[in-house]
Amino acid sequence: MKRRTFVTGAAAAASLGTPLAALAQQTVTLKFHTFMAPLSNVWLLMHKPWMEKVEKESGGRIKFEGYPAMQLGGTPAQLYDQARDGVVDIVWTLPGTTAGRFPRIEVFELPFMMNHAEATSKAYWEYFQTECPDEFKETQVLALHVHGPGMFHSAKKLIKSPADLRGMKVRGPTRQVTKMLASVGATPVGMPLPGIPDALSKGTIDACVIPWEVVPAVKVHELTKFHTEFDNSGPALYTTTFVMAMNKAKYDGLAPDLKKVIDANSGLATSAWLGKTQQGNDPLGRKAAEDRGNTIYKVPADVREQFIKLSSPIDDLWVKDMDGRGYDGKKLLARAKELIAKHA
Repeated sequence: MKRRTFVTGAAAAASLGTPLAALAQQTVTLKFHTFMAPLSNVWLLMHKPWMEKVEKESGGRIKFEGYPAMQLGGTPAQLYDQARDGVVDIVWTLPGTTAGRFPRIEVFELPFMMNHAEATSKAYWEYFQTECPDEFKETQVLALHVHGPGMFHSAKKLIKSPADLRGMKVRGPTRQVTKMLASVGATPVGMPLPGIPDALSKGTIDACVIPWEVVPAVKVHELTKFHTEFDNSGPALYTTTFVMAMNKAKYDGLAPDLKKVIDANSGLATSAWLGKTQQGNDPLGRKAAEDRGNTIYKVPADVREQFIKLSSPIDDLWVKDMDGRGYDGKKLLARAKELIAKHA
């Protein structure tokens, strides 16, 4: 019986006549997958520039195949697992599309927690590193960020106070946001972003909550007539958390110098840039609504306090949920607020 011999590393390269230097120069192609539309600000001004920067800094040895709008199949809720399982290499998605799976980072989605995406994105990254580094343990986390202030967009009725929300079906992106909507009087409808246009046009929902930035991507300025925003001098109605994650095996298999390129485009600075860029595009969405002659209403400070008072029990419910999972919910909430204040 003949004995088989297995060789790896340098021995394998030598046996194949391939110099190690040539192995080090090999290129890697990474598939980037997301639900955002190909003409969205997020894809054009965040995802594509990030990929181009990585390609340039790698000397062209890292190349990307970009797939917006779920072009590789599946649903937005399946994106994280696609990265985990190696179906794709990198994804950008909402952890909240899988309700309750990543509970500790939901603290940033609680009502009236933030009003500045760059600062809150920094806080989110630091919170992840210090309080829950195992929250996304199945992947290599590249960046974590939030969008700018969320607000109401209504098809037929101007929302000026919580009383106006009674009987209205309002789309929310995550379980904490839908809880907030219920607390202020709306009938919440959980729904991924791509479903909004069809739901508004068919009357399945009466309104939705999204930041200004994403309005043009889902034609909300065309499908609604009324927009209700909160003054930036105080906390925003809500925000949503995002994660950009990479398949662990793909990351671990990179040549050391290429891994350094990915690392240099990951972490706190990249998270802050993503948050800053996304909120920086809010004026584009607002202008799209203005150009159509839509009504834009700004909630006064006293009415903001009504919203805050009605939604404040959501914090307590989240703390109780964390306690039930074996975490110190009160401590985590305080820590998130502390970090937001630190980076503000």
